[in-house]
Amino acid sequence: MTSIRERIKGSIPALITPMKKGKVDEAAFRKLVSWQIEQGSQGLVPCGTTGESPTLGHEEHVRVIQICVEETAGRVPVIAGAGSNSTDEAISLHRHAKEVGADAVLSVTGYYNKPSQEGQYRHFKALAEAVDIPILLYNIPGRAIVEISVETMARLSEIPAVIGVKDATANLMRPTRERNACRKGWRLISGEDGTALGYMAHGGHGCISVTANVAPKLCAEFQDACLRGNYDRARELHDKLMPLHDAMFCEPSPAPVKYGVSLLGHATPEVRLPLVELTDAGRVQVKNAMKGCGLIA
Repeated sequence: MTSIRERIKGSIPALITPMKKGKVDEAAFRKLVSWQIEQGSQGLVPCGTTGESPTLGHEEHVRVIQICVEETAGRVPVIAGAGSNSTDEAISLHRHAKEVGADAVLSVTGYYNKPSQEGQYRHFKALAEAVDIPILLYNIPGRAIVEISVETMARLSEIPAVIGVKDATANLMRPTRERNACRKGWRLISGEDGTALGYMAHGGHGCISVTANVAPKLCAEFQDACLRGNYDRARELHDKLMPLHDAMFCEPSPAPVKYGVSLLGHATPEVRLPLVELTDAGRVQVKNAMKGCGLIA
């Protein structure tokens, strides 16, 4: 039987949370989940940063994960966003993710309170001891300020529940260093669409992607080419997708990707304050990039 570690691979969208008049649009989210799987996505991440986890209430957070699990119905792994810079709160989120049936959790630490490497190690160790669910570390110094060092990651890899990393450092020296330092079977998942090609060539297993919200089929084809070692085809797809990767971050995320999803008719472009909807200039960039990929006419 394939383990959850081995199933975490390929194109894994960091899902938006559709909203309508200030509320989570549950019907739209259910349809989005099924569409993503039909288009070839190999896993799903609800309640990540792209899912606006900072502005979801606790009940909303748990509900979004529950809906994702229900709608997925075991077809692909659900990796629930469940991190916090409070260890007690993170334990609570991990526990809820486990209760509603998520396959694994994506867990970040550090933002604002800036723990040391020892603090980060103890944080994730405490989570692993408190809740029996596989943990994918989320290393994103651009948002969290602190970075999980290779040495700390090697220590964490010895904890059975800690199975790998979502790497949003854009540092392509990291995957090789981590493969050399961490235990066998460590999952290397890119968290940055623009460098995913290089990351995969350095031994990555997949990408938790923002762009896959609007181009799931193309992103899945790209990941499949990488995993088969067909880097000529992967590079061709990457070149095609690159303007779209850029457009997804032309303004604070997830405003661009939500607008892109709205053009496909899957959700409104609505975001929650302090984020605001895309400007006219941003809309033009997203539209042009989507047209260039053949996603809209």
